[in-house]
Amino acid sequence: MNTFLLEIVTPDHLVFAKQVNSLTVRGIEGDLGILPGHVPLVTPLQVAPMTIKSDAGVTTVAVHGGFIEVHKDKVTVLAESAELPSDIDLERAEAAKERAQRRLQSRGKQDDIDHRRAELALQRAVTRIKVSAGKGQK
Repeated sequence: MNTFLLEIVTPDHLVFAKQVNSLTVRGIEGDLGILPGHVPLVTPLQVAPMTIKSDAGVTTVAVHGGFIEVHKDKVTVLAESAELPSDIDLERAEAAKERAQRRLQSRGKQDDIDHRRAELALQRAVTRIKVSAGKGQK
């Protein structure tokens, strides 16, 4: 067994469902590599690019939080949102990054909730830019 089924699901739709050779995600405690036959686990995900390796090549997906559930022959990513490189508007991501950076720099009287929202917006924008810059294929 050198592959496993990977499904990436958001509340809106199924983003990805294919047999893959490996997967690298960023969990709460750092990067996590998944290979066929991995020990079962469930862990939260950070906002970060996810790298998928299959016989077709390498694909990168922008994942914006959620959870990963690993079983012996299937991995499910339940993401708050996830975007393939072809779904990312690079100009929009760059503009979102700039807005978030401005909000973080002008914190002043801003409360902690607005600050945290700006940090998350910046993380999502940077993740989109990284994924789009490589167009997800290597």
